[in-house]
Amino acid sequence: MLITKTFRSLGSIKIPLILFMILLFVISIQAPKLFSVSGFSNAILVSAPLILATLALTPIVMAGRGAVDLSIGPLISFLNVTLIAWLSGNNITNPIVFCLWAVIAGAGYQIIQALIVTYIRIAPIIVALSGYLILTGVNLMVMSRPGGLSPEWMSSWSGGGEPQIFSPILILVLTALGLWGLFTRTGLYKQLRLVGSDERMAYTSGVRVDFVRIVAYALGGVFAGFAALSYTALVSSGDPTQGATYTLQAVTALVLGGASLSGGRGTATGALLGALNMFLITYLLGAFSFGSLSGYITSLAYGGILAASLLVNVVSNRSSVSRG
Repeated sequence: MLITKTFRSLGSIKIPLILFMILLFVISIQAPKLFSVSGFSNAILVSAPLILATLALTPIVMAGRGAVDLSIGPLISFLNVTLIAWLSGNNITNPIVFCLWAVIAGAGYQIIQALIVTYIRIAPIIVALSGYLILTGVNLMVMSRPGGLSPEWMSSWSGGGEPQIFSPILILVLTALGLWGLFTRTGLYKQLRLVGSDERMAYTSGVRVDFVRIVAYALGGVFAGFAALSYTALVSSGDPTQGATYTLQAVTALVLGGASLSGGRGTATGALLGALNMFLITYLLGAFSFGSLSGYITSLAYGGILAASLLVNVVSNRSSVSRG
């Protein structure tokens, strides 16, 4: 009885949590090298950008109106290439300047999107798609091909050749989760859930809907800045071409983590589990030999996971409504 009550109390993260445990069990048999110091170190380094990108989508999706920021991948790439081309390329390598640029530019871009959605009242999906296309072009203008080098101090973020679990990348992820935890303790978080669930009711209840939505987008931009920093540490250079990949993975991880694309529901735990599951699935697929079909198999897996997660999301939403 206690186990049943505990399972029910997990809410929307039940399915991603079960999948996470299943994947760990299968990997322990098929690819046990993950459970070594070097395996954990590489897992943190590789999964961090996706975890942070998924977390960046969470408050934006929670704001409602079907707001799924498809430009999250190109935004991460934009921050990455500007860090390398504009800052590092001009010998501006101060860590504080690097971090401030990523966070401020990320938040600034998302605030612009929020203002367009809020005051010009263009559908969020159209704004996001436009941003995706614009940033994709801008990224190639800033850096036509992958290249450049990250500052020397950033090599320690990726372990500097030595595997380490407690790295600056892990601290970056924990900082983002901590910021989300602090945000959930504020009244703005409750207002955000109300805005996403029923914007009209939130407005009649005295909630400053426009302000709450702008804050949600700004918070997402901060997390996007964190994602760009971790991605830059991962590749140690600039790469304008990886936007589409991160967009697909982050949206899939978001849905897999139990967030509602209709708004009002989303958690940092769900985003974390969704992103980790995506990493584990990719890792597990890499343990099998598919030859020249490996890329197609991975894309097929992502598409299947997204479709299945959306189906589960719809069913769970309907069951919640019927209970209510």
